[in-house]
Amino acid sequence: MNSGVAGSKIKSGRVSAYTIPTDKPESDGTAEWNSTTIVTVELTAENVTGLGYSYAHESAAKVAEELIRRKILGRHAFDIPSLHVAMGRQVRNWGRPGVVASAISAIDTALWDLKARLLDLPLLNLLGQVREQIQAYGSGGFTSYTEKELIEQLTGWADDGFLCVKMKIGTHPDDDVPRVKAVQKALDGKAQLYVDANGAYDRQQALHKAQQFGELGVTWFEEPVTSDDRIGLHFMVERAPAVMKIAAGEYNYTLDDARLLIEAQAVDVMQTDVTRCGGVTNFIKIGHLCEISHYPYSAHTAPSIHATLCCALPAAMNVEYFHDHVRIEHMIFDGAITAKKGLLKPDLSAPGLGLKLKRADAEKFQIWAAEIN
Repeated sequence: MNSGVAGSKIKSGRVSAYTIPTDKPESDGTAEWNSTTIVTVELTAENVTGLGYSYAHESAAKVAEELIRRKILGRHAFDIPSLHVAMGRQVRNWGRPGVVASAISAIDTALWDLKARLLDLPLLNLLGQVREQIQAYGSGGFTSYTEKELIEQLTGWADDGFLCVKMKIGTHPDDDVPRVKAVQKALDGKAQLYVDANGAYDRQQALHKAQQFGELGVTWFEEPVTSDDRIGLHFMVERAPAVMKIAAGEYNYTLDDARLLIEAQAVDVMQTDVTRCGGVTNFIKIGHLCEISHYPYSAHTAPSIHATLCCALPAAMNVEYFHDHVRIEHMIFDGAITAKKGLLKPDLSAPGLGLKLKRADAEKFQIWAAEIN
């Protein structure tokens, strides 16, 4: 580290949005889509560039550009707490949850990546390592898949060494139990089965399904009701079969969102997404809240960031190895993480998150970009 690195000022930035088609149409209990948009943020100080990203609407890119111009450019790269506070104050009247939170998340992650790169350290070493690797669970199993496609994907992950796999439910509730039954038969005990309704059910419907799924050996029921319904989630936590964990939290856009879930005793497992919650800064804080409150912590998607963060948090239990994001991250980043025998192990030979944008490969998907000087 050179003597002036701690005082390095952020000289420039770049924000880009890329929309990448899915390999086939996808749907879950409450949505359907045929493409995914990723917003990338690059921040440069001392000729070193940090990279962050969020999965969000392209409008998050424009919010990120304005935030960088107003609150990040010219500031010291190591002053992440003050920069995070400054962004939060700036957006007070912009509508913080959702798009704006995703923009902050991408910037904050880029700041942490930049800090680690300026120090020539892997981000995991900067944060402090708890473990060398973290369990991943294979995730996809979209309701748009045929039963054959569903079984092929989930059993494929089980054959690759994943101990847990997850499928979507809720689009056609009458089909859910037969599809779960078919997958369990095909898995034949090789992996635990998780289900995710994405908030598609009402409370009574969710409880009835939980009882049926519990009899089939399902051990994880994600967003059985909308995550906005903390009373309904608490209803499920109290009444679901003992074998089954109720999971929610992927829409934690602020620290208070996580706190309120815990105070309402609305989850058995707290989920959070670094690309939504406010970046590395808030993902780490929520992880510490989980440790203090004795809740297991699960990372929602974006495995190439979450693998590092979950290896730094005692409460972390797993990372979602989401089909879309695994595919996209390998398409546009050098250094994207690959699960081996169901485990994610950060690369400690590379500084920061170990990611580099493959600009030439990404440009064909670019829908918006801005240089910030």
